[in-house]
Amino acid sequence: MDELFRNLGAWLTGSAQWTGSDGIAHRLAEHLQYSLLATLVAAAIGLPLGLLIGHTGKGAFLAINLASFGRALPTVGLVVLVFLAGGLSMLPVYVALVALAVPAIVTNTYAGMTAVDPDVRDAAKGQGMRGHQVLFQVELPLALPLVMTGLRLALIQVVATATIAAYVSFGGLGRYVFDGLAQRDLVQVLGGAVLVAATAVVLDLALSALQRFLFRHRTA
Repeated sequence: MDELFRNLGAWLTGSAQWTGSDGIAHRLAEHLQYSLLATLVAAAIGLPLGLLIGHTGKGAFLAINLASFGRALPTVGLVVLVFLAGGLSMLPVYVALVALAVPAIVTNTYAGMTAVDPDVRDAAKGQGMRGHQVLFQVELPLALPLVMTGLRLALIQVVATATIAAYVSFGGLGRYVFDGLAQRDLVQVLGGAVLVAATAVVLDLALSALQRFLFRHRTA
């Protein structure tokens, strides 16, 4: 076991391992690209949907059950299904990652909207604000902390799952996991897993710190 960890440490810190098209720096950049793009697409879908449901009060059943759907979604199965339908491309990976991220964004956006005090809404309407003004000037600013929490959770889930890109022969940190399994190279498998976990943890800590900084003036 000690030898395994020594080899893992040497694998992670070796200068040659960080350079080239198969180096950690390049694979990390690919992984972040997949994750950020998928999360942005999911936000473009999930934020308007969550805001609409929370503002109108219609479709709450959808928002509540999306969370369960996201947890039960067979990500690899979805990749294979889209892969068989659309051929070899990154599309199956992005479809799966977006489908994974949307529920967290919708449900947290909806939760943030429903947490807004109804008296605040009524006061805004009493001042002559129209529906869209109430939404963007009153409800959304108050719901923003939970909205950002949803985006953060979605991104972390996507980062942890973006290893599936390697399942259909593309890049990212998952390349080390799948190549290591194919080559029976336990050090490479563990190295890939450690890098994915470390990336998710660092992003989570950074986004959590940013969220606390942005909303430091709000008290519970």
